[in-house]
Formats: sequence, C-alpha cells, structure tokens
Amino acid sequence: MTRRARLMLFAFAGPGLAAVLVIGFAGLPSFGDYHGVYGHVVTGIELAERHATDIVTALNFDIRAFDTLGEEIILFASVTGVALLLRPLREEEEDEDSEDGGQEAPHVFGGASDALRTISAPLAAFLVALGAYVVVHGTITPGGGFQGGVVLAAGPLAVFVGGRYLASRRLAPDWAVEAMDAAGAAGYVLMGIGGLVFASIFLKNFLPLGSPGHLLSGGFMPLNSIAVGLEVTGAFLLVWTEFLDQALVMREKGGS
Repeated sequence: MTRRARLMLFAFAGPGLAAVLVIGFAGLPSFGDYHGVYGHVVTGIELAERHATDIVTALNFDIRAFDTLGEEIILFASVTGVALLLRPLREEEEDEDSEDGGQEAPHVFGGASDALRTISAPLAAFLVALGAYVVVHGTITPGGGFQGGVVLAAGPLAVFVGGRYLASRRLAPDWAVEAMDAAGAAGYVLMGIGGLVFASIFLKNFLPLGSPGHLLSGGFMPLNSIAVGLEVTGAFLLVWTEFLDQALVMREKGGS
C-alpha cells in the first residue's frame, strides 16, 4: 500500500473514529457515579455458580464471555492491520537494498551492557514461566490470559534487550507468532461453539465446574484463559517484532 493510499484511507477512517470517540466520551457517566448493582449480584453468585475464586476471571471468561470475544476480535484485527501496514514497507526497503547490490547489515543492538547480556537469558526463562503460571491459574488467583499473555510476550523481548536480536527472532519466528495469534482467537471461538453444541447457548460452560480453589475449577474458564493468553502473546510479539524490524531497516537505510 502506497503512502498516498494510506493517507486517503485515514482521511475516511479518521473522522469516523473521532466521531465514535466523541459520542462515547459524551455518554460516559460522571466520575464516581457507580451504583454497583451488577457488581453486587455477581459477587453474590459467582463462587456458588462458577466455582472460580477469582471474580475478574469469571467475569471475563464466563459471565461476560461474549464481550471478551469482541475484545479478542478487536485485538486480532488491530494486529493484522499493523502487520499489513508495516511488513510491506520492510519488504520494500529490503528489496531496494538487494537491487542496489548492498549487503544485508547484521541486526545488532549495541546498547546492551555485559551484565544485561548475562541476565537476559535467565530473565526470559523466568518471564515465560511466570506468564504460563499466570495464564493457567487465572481462576484461582489474580491473573488470566490477558495479563499472562503480556508477561509471556516479554520473554523474547528480554532476549532482544540483551542485544541478541537474531536470537529473539529464532525464539519467536514470524510463522510461530502468527500461528499463536490465530490459534488463540480460533480456540476461544471454538469454545463458544462447544457451548452452542453441548449446552445450546454460545459460550455457555459445558464442562464440570470442579472444586473451588483447585487448578481444575471453573469449568471451561481455564481453557478460555489459555486461548486468550495465546492470542495476546502472539499479538504483542507480532506488533513488537514488526516495529523493531521496521526501526532496524530504517536505521540501516539511513546509515548506508
């Protein structure tokens, strides 16, 4: 997509987005104006009916699971848009370099100290383990797929900060990141279809609830949390790597 086409697209989309934001902000309640009726009802029924000790997770992945589906679609569409905009620009720059006969400059990050290089690998392993823990324990502790997905995505980013850009790309190649993003979004939708098939309602729980406080509790909430965690991890990694690739290509272009 050319620069002119992108500007024309923004000329149509920008005013529409601004109008939606103005209408939305104008309809917001006053600061502190919360009656708490819905919250009080959920607090009273959540543990008995959902068997999840974390009310936030029960809200996201069961009670208002359909709203979370919309959030997933927004995230998926936004990341797809970023990839469609930035990847052609990067490929155009790389094609120009190859036509000019230039050698591909190594992707390096020289700002990392020896201490940062040393700690980056164990830090990445710790972040991946912590992120996985947060994702799978969302029904019994504060956390879940959204929070854990960001932590998981920070693992390969820690490798990049340590000056190992190519190693971070090998750890999270494009095909794996894109597959993770798509699998997470598709998995959540499939759980909704499962509710439609086995419980006659889209995104209604159809699995045993288990015992409150145990890892396997909350019905299908842990599976929904894992699906969201996969999408959030893939989405953040995809956005970060696209912007990092673009920045490195532009830096190499300016230095050549």
